Amino acid sequence: MAMLEVRDLHVQFRTDDGLVKAVDGLSFNLERGRTLGIVGESGSGKSVTSLAIMGLHRSSDKGSGTEITGQIRLDGEDLVSSSAERVRQLRGSKMAMIFQDPLSALNPYYSVGAQIGEAYRVHNKVSKQVARKRVIDLLGRVGIPQPTVRVDDYPHQFSGGMRQRAMIAMALSCDPELLIADEPTTALDVTVQAQILDLIVDLQAEFGSAVIIITHDLGVVAEVADDVLVMYAGRVAEYGSGGDVFRQPGHPYAWGLLGSMPRLDVARVERLRPIRGTPPSLIHVPSGCPFHPRCVYPPQVGGDRCSTEIPVLLETGPGHRVACHLTLAKQQELWAKLAPGSATAAAAATEETAATEETTAAEETAAADEVASAEPGEDVTEVEAT
Repeated sequence: MAMLEVRDLHVQFRTDDGLVKAVDGLSFNLERGRTLGIVGESGSGKSVTSLAIMGLHRSSDKGSGTEITGQIRLDGEDLVSSSAERVRQLRGSKMAMIFQDPLSALNPYYSVGAQIGEAYRVHNKVSKQVARKRVIDLLGRVGIPQPTVRVDDYPHQFSGGMRQRAMIAMALSCDPELLIADEPTTALDVTVQAQILDLIVDLQAEFGSAVIIITHDLGVVAEVADDVLVMYAGRVAEYGSGGDVFRQPGHPYAWGLLGSMPRLDVARVERLRPIRGTPPSLIHVPSGCPFHPRCVYPPQVGGDRCSTEIPVLLETGPGHRVACHLTLAKQQELWAKLAPGSATAAAAATEETAATEETTAAEETAAADEVASAEPGEDVTEVEAT
């Protein structure tokens, strides 16, 4: 049995504008000592998933509008059906989280040492002196210089990288079995990013923790993740080992993410290919495959399956699953043309750009026809082509 098992997780928020389906049927496993990278654009449901695992969507207000269904099993214990008090006991001691913005996560009124010490004392019945020694030891282990002096400093006296290290020290204060890092390298320069990632890897090896890295930076995932989960519109687009997802991806969204990432290990033969359009509203998720309005490959599928039928997450290899209507043979054929460094990559990029421009032109023509056909005085909402 995996240490963390997520099964058919749904997280929805009721708002004045409608029901936000932030996470829609997510499932994955995570073993001890392994690292899972969750990637996707902003709004794909990555952080909402992590907060659901930590139990931070809960509210004592029954009218909060948050609905969580499915299962989140930590060592066999279901967190969704557990009481808020039980989840609070597990949070910090058995699972911990490094938040995206340490400056807002840390309280400016209290010293860094006091905040880490409080987190440690909540789960361990020790004196303040014992907790202080523990905090100094942790700050030293995460690379804070002069920890005996800096332990009494306030968050604003730390640099961005040092605040992130302090957050890591707080998360690891009780030796958790599960560590979730939500964008741990955001707003840090590349040198500090590398130091933070090396630190997480070293501490994982020391404590034997399972780690979830949430990021939009595929370079981070390539460096530290054993398995990769690609999310789009709250769903799983692709799931597999890092080697499978980076070397033989099967979903057009994964192709787009990889095609828009600079590479140093292959010769540049064409310009980076951005994904056209923007992520959809999670209130009005497109019917069928949620990625189909931005995808240029529905003609390869044929018919209207992409716009009417939600693709099933099917296994394309051992432990590698893809949710796409394209056949496995077609996925392999298309990726062989698109893979960075391939002889046909430039031609494929040109072909894809032409298809994108053609689709955009068709959308603009349709929008113009709609406006032109409106009766005088009729209120028409102009449709902006993506």
